Amino acid sequence: MSTRFTRRAALTLGAAATGSLMVPAMARAQDGARRNISSFAMQDWRDHFDALGKACIVCDTTSRALHFWNGDGSDYRIYPTSVPLTEELTKRGYTKIVRKKVGPSWTPTPSQLERYPDWKPIGPGPDNPLGTHAMYLGWPAYIIHGTHDTRKIGRKSSDGCIGLYNEKIEELFAVAPIGTQVRVI
Repeated sequence: MSTRFTRRAALTLGAAATGSLMVPAMARAQDGARRNISSFAMQDWRDHFDALGKACIVCDTTSRALHFWNGDGSDYRIYPTSVPLTEELTKRGYTKIVRKKVGPSWTPTPSQLERYPDWKPIGPGPDNPLGTHAMYLGWPAYIIHGTHDTRKIGRKSSDGCIGLYNEKIEELFAVAPIGTQVRVI
């Protein structure tokens, strides 16, 4: 006896499989966690700051997203990011943007030089790991910056910094003033 797989059987099997895939998604939706279609955990600035001030940024290392609100709360933006490779490299807490630079130069940190003694500083340009724009935080050697290596976005790939696509850091750079509050979670 030969088994013949009919179109009707295939459609029935496909519908059953689709239904079983929807159950976990529906269960997650009912747990109260609000998520957008790209799996970024939604954030509200009031969960992190007492007031908006000049502006606010939340860098969510779990969902690998940066959330920005302007000073009056009328502009909310969310960007995919790269995040630190390990927990040891991840600094969490509150800081602010203290300096901004178009065409930044990159210098290896002392800990990077311990691991990679042949690394040398790199000036602005396509080989610079900081990309086209950098926003320096109040913590030494921690930066929100662009990257030419787009494979890093959405991954654990940095030595502590938060990386964005170059076109996205340029956009954020234009709207986030010096003094913008930053929280890394």
